[in-house]
Amino acid sequence: MAVHNITDFGAKPDGAVYTKEIQAAIDTCEKGGTVLVPEGCFVTGALYLKSDMTLRLEKGARLLGSSDIKDFPVMGYPFEGLDQLCYASLLNTSNAFFRNITIEGEGVIDANGATLFAAEMSERKGKRGRAVCIRNTENLIISGVTIRQSPSWGLHIIYCKNVLLENIEIHTKYDENGNQYKGIYNGDGIDIDSCSDVVIRDSLIASQDDCIAVKSGRDAEGRRVGIPSENVIIENCVFKSGFGAAIGSEMSGGVKDVFVRNCKFENTHSIASVKAIRGRGAYIKNIHYENCTLVNNNTEIKDSKWFRGALYIDGFYGDGDFDADTPAPTDAGTPVVDGIYFENISVKTIAGNAVYFCGLPESRFKNVYMKNVTAHGKYGMKVKNIDNLQTENVTVTCDIEEE
Repeated sequence: MAVHNITDFGAKPDGAVYTKEIQAAIDTCEKGGTVLVPEGCFVTGALYLKSDMTLRLEKGARLLGSSDIKDFPVMGYPFEGLDQLCYASLLNTSNAFFRNITIEGEGVIDANGATLFAAEMSERKGKRGRAVCIRNTENLIISGVTIRQSPSWGLHIIYCKNVLLENIEIHTKYDENGNQYKGIYNGDGIDIDSCSDVVIRDSLIASQDDCIAVKSGRDAEGRRVGIPSENVIIENCVFKSGFGAAIGSEMSGGVKDVFVRNCKFENTHSIASVKAIRGRGAYIKNIHYENCTLVNNNTEIKDSKWFRGALYIDGFYGDGDFDADTPAPTDAGTPVVDGIYFENISVKTIAGNAVYFCGLPESRFKNVYMKNVTAHGKYGMKVKNIDNLQTENVTVTCDIEEE
């Protein structure tokens, strides 16, 4: 199949903006063809991929987001569980249905997030864009590339099926040399949003927020859409900074059958955060964390409403003043959590609780299993509103005994 080099369409690595030229290469690409980004830094606004194509970034290639907010039009698509106006991402699909998209190579997708964050927050015509946002796609492969410096989330996958993310790097807090991006917050690494049959493997995620979050819509709108995230495997990954592998808190379409295994967490605040709060409804079921280690020496984030433990399950996420003893009325917004498994887990953190499990009094979380778990934290283990907590060979220690 033909290879379409973006330089043949007029794109140059000279600092000028070449959105039209690069988009022309994409639009010209025939079924099964490849759009090639060669070595060099090419500045562009929002680009829109299509079915049956490969975008290949050679080693030394860099797609850099334009610093002009006008190059990222406002469009409607889901963010944080709701359909709303958002600035376009650097790489996008539209709202149509797509098949067979591949993004590959050894190059870099740099969304110029610090600059765009400030501009988008100032203009406020929509929610901040991502570096890469792929929607409505069956058979998506992203392999080898580095995604960095997003205005918000690094890689957002929405309503997709049969997804493979492998050997990629995501940097949403620091660059590869450890220099922190200025002003960016809520910078998740990868967000899997109402997707099925997803594999993420052999990758490095260094995040400002959740390293990976598995989501499925928020509240009544999420329940109406009703598309769950299910059959998700996260394996052989390294997590640096941020909050580890999260489930929720947007989970109103349901989340089930998620496996996080053989992963290493370095200076993240948690391995696991399972968040199902009042108003969401739906369910979180059959979530497994296996053969994972955490060593955290970062005290930047303290025990708070956004973070309550290295292993935590939380029905009051984001609520700083809650009553865990008084039941609320149950309705369509009452979530169900059933079946959370921790096996062969080692945790050592100097911040927060080693283990924190708190369900809702009106919908107690059920069936939490811990086997071969060693956990040490500033504080120890707290459990509330959990039915059928089973432990086998579990040791929890702490630096400070709370009264």
